[in-house]
Amino acid sequence: MKLWATDVFSDRALLLALALLLDVFLGDPRLIFKMIPHPISLLGNVISFCERKLNHNSFGDLARLARGALLTVVIAIIVIIIGWVLHVFIALYSLWVLELILIAFLVAQRSLYDHVRSVSIALEKNGIEAGRRTVAHIVGRNTADLDRGGISRAAIESLAENFADGVVAPVLWYLIFGLPGLFFCKAVNTMDSMIGYRNERYNMFGRVAARLDDVVMWIPARFAALLIIVAACVSQRGNPLRAVRFILNDASKHPSVNAGWPEAAMAGALNYALGGPRIYEGGLREGVWIGNGRFELLPTDIKHSLNLFVAACCLNGLLILALWLALGWGWSA
Repeated sequence: MKLWATDVFSDRALLLALALLLDVFLGDPRLIFKMIPHPISLLGNVISFCERKLNHNSFGDLARLARGALLTVVIAIIVIIIGWVLHVFIALYSLWVLELILIAFLVAQRSLYDHVRSVSIALEKNGIEAGRRTVAHIVGRNTADLDRGGISRAAIESLAENFADGVVAPVLWYLIFGLPGLFFCKAVNTMDSMIGYRNERYNMFGRVAARLDDVVMWIPARFAALLIIVAACVSQRGNPLRAVRFILNDASKHPSVNAGWPEAAMAGALNYALGGPRIYEGGLREGVWIGNGRFELLPTDIKHSLNLFVAACCLNGLLILALWLALGWGWSA
């Protein structure tokens, strides 16, 4: 198999389809990541170390902005170079299995499903305190005062947004740009999730990372919303027309130019109200409601959202497989 044949998109599509399937069955293999750090965890440690060194309270806004921009650009360049070196190495020695594993590790559909499902299980079996502790692992807001509905909404919002961030975006960036694009996408998203907050510490330092993430995620967020709409056609309780209406009415109300799209699609498909006031580090942030459905959600609503997520992931995988078949190259000789 020549991974870098003339029709490179065919080979990438095939690897993507196989990697998504591999991720479904394996997820993040904990035994491996007990011995070696997960690539995203390793990157997060680097970002955290650099942020502590560069982002001091004594610096003014301009200095913080410049230092944050420098960190963002340097990290982006480094991961692109690493991706390109790996691309050359894999092509030289035909190590397509290595590329397959890297893609499976960096497309987070199974791990996202497991993390959100654990919130539903904790809330249903062990009560609100357990639900708060569990959902704190997947959201950046303060979870100490969340009620049952707030915990459920937070889990569903994380599911919708991370479907775009952790599944659709890596797939699109890899399909178009290969490993350099995949690494760049994951690095930008990781930086945004760590330093892209609008609070006193990160507002200036993380501004470039946040704006770059807006650009990187612009198309994936909207494509993720489209996948959710189509998945609602075959999902229990799904309503695709209502999903479209909620997107048109409420997606632009979200503080993020991108996150409102998959959240509104999820809310509309299942007739939920997501968003609302949230407490982050630094105090209460008044948030708008996305959708006008039920806001007092339950663990069973998380399960319905997971069913919709699975349908959207299946549709995503089928489209990739269809692309490979349409290109007509398959396993290049």
